[in-house]
Amino acid sequence: MQHSLSPEIGVHGIPVDNFSRSGSGGVNLSRLSVGLDLNEPASSKWSSTTSIKFENVRLLNDDGRSITRDLDGFPVTCSGNAHDSMVVLKQESQYAKANDRSFSRFTMQIEQGIPVLSKWLIFNRFKCVASKGIKVGPAFLLTSLTGGSIVGDMAPYQAFAIGGLGSVRGYGEGAVGSGRSCLVANTELTFPLSKMLEGSLFLDCGTDLGSGRLVPGNPALRQGKPGSGVGLGYGLRFKSPIGHFQVDYAINAFHQKTLYFGITNLAS
Repeated sequence: MQHSLSPEIGVHGIPVDNFSRSGSGGVNLSRLSVGLDLNEPASSKWSSTTSIKFENVRLLNDDGRSITRDLDGFPVTCSGNAHDSMVVLKQESQYAKANDRSFSRFTMQIEQGIPVLSKWLIFNRFKCVASKGIKVGPAFLLTSLTGGSIVGDMAPYQAFAIGGLGSVRGYGEGAVGSGRSCLVANTELTFPLSKMLEGSLFLDCGTDLGSGRLVPGNPALRQGKPGSGVGLGYGLRFKSPIGHFQVDYAINAFHQKTLYFGITNLAS
């Protein structure tokens, strides 16, 4: 059993400072999940996980009270009630291949909403990520392409949010767009500066493929999101025994600059 509560900034957040940041839109997501995971036997290159879970999603305002509509009066759930319920069957498969000079990875996630009761959500949502890394002399070039789409019943919070760290840098979370579909491409070149320090150059771009208008209530249009965006910049990667530290400096298509900080692989 899992319960999470987080601001729904990716879809309902309001872009500010030339789309470089996303402010609160007064919508928070409370999600309760109960389910089972099944890890299937992995081959040398393929691995797969299947899960089935019941989800109850409730939208709250900043005061913690249940809401059915956003600040503009548009519904925030698919059912129109204070919560959405669904049973989701999820299949995730991954292929990975690596050698001394390169690696390839492909991941596919498919989620199917099962109509156990008449008002429960029925949908199919898929997301694919393909990555390729190649060593170029002392440097390393990494490219990735992410795409996804959802058909069937849909609440606004299920939209693909485009923009932010891990998506299109230079933009706030979801500030590029939020749609029924998405396509995001990332390219990054890292090169050694010292034994523990690396520099990087990157280019990110993403689009909702014109699907923002297909999200119920069309929150992206109401918030003036462009629907597509490009960000580029440079950064530093510091690898230490206690973890990896990352700093990125990005500029978006509106010439607004953003600084990102990240920490990964912390030693326990």
